[in-house]
Amino acid sequence: MRTKVELCGVDTSKLPVLSNEVMTQTFIRLQSGDEFAKDELVMGNLRLVLSLVQRFAYRGEQADDLFQVGCIGLIKSIENFDLKHNVRFSTYAVPMIIGEIKRHLRDHHPVRVSRSLRDIAYKSMRAKEQFITENLHEPTLQQLSVLTEIPREDILFALDAIQEPISLQEPIYHDGGDPVFMLDQLRDEQVSEESWSSYVFIKESISKLDIREQKILAKRYYYGETQTEIAKELGISQAQISRLEKHAIRVIQEQYNIDSH
Repeated sequence: MRTKVELCGVDTSKLPVLSNEVMTQTFIRLQSGDEFAKDELVMGNLRLVLSLVQRFAYRGEQADDLFQVGCIGLIKSIENFDLKHNVRFSTYAVPMIIGEIKRHLRDHHPVRVSRSLRDIAYKSMRAKEQFITENLHEPTLQQLSVLTEIPREDILFALDAIQEPISLQEPIYHDGGDPVFMLDQLRDEQVSEESWSSYVFIKESISKLDIREQKILAKRYYYGETQTEIAKELGISQAQISRLEKHAIRVIQEQYNIDSH
C-alpha cells in the first residue's frame, strides 16, 4: 500500500501513471485539438513532478509551493512537446520542470545575489547537468571552466553565492534520541573546543565591564599600546591605567572561575 501524501489537496498515492504507449496516444489526441487530453497528461505526470520536487526538499521551501511551480513547468512541457522529437516525454519534461523550480528558488532567494553572479552560476549548473548526462559522472571545476569559458574562480564564487544559507540549529540527523545539529558538526582543527568556549566566555565578560575598562583592555591587548600611551590618550595617570587594567582582568578571572565550577 502506498503511503498517502497530500500536496495542494492531491492525494499523491492515487495519482495515475501513464504507459509510454498511452502517453503517445494522448498526445496525438491533444495535438488534434482534444483539450481533455491535456488534463489527462497533467494528471498522468504529477508523479514525475513529485519525484523532482523531492530533490529540493532541503531548501526549506514549502513542498506545496514547489509542487505548484513544478506543475507550471509540466504544463509548459506538455504545451511545447512534439512527438517528432522522438524522445520520451519525461526526457523532455524533466529539465523544463527542474528549470522552473530553480528559477523560483533563484527569484525567492533570501540573500540578494547580483544578476551577473546568478547568470554565471546557472550557466555553470546547466553545463554540469549536460556533462553528467553525456559522461555519467560530475565534471571537475577545470572541466566546467573549459565548457563555459568562465574562469574557475568566478564559477566557484558564483556557485557559493547562490547556496541556500543553513541555520546552525538545523537538525541534520535524528535517530529517535537527541537530534544532531549543524552546529555540532563544526570543527576547527587548530582551535580546541575548550579554547573556543573560553573565547566566547571572555568576550561576553568583557562586554559587562564599563566602557573605560573595555577601552583600556582593547588598547592594551588588541592594539598593543603601553599603559603610558593609553594614559596620555585618556588624560589620566599611568597608575590609574594600571589599577583599572588589573581590576578588569581580576573581574574576568573571578567570573571565569565561578562559571568553571
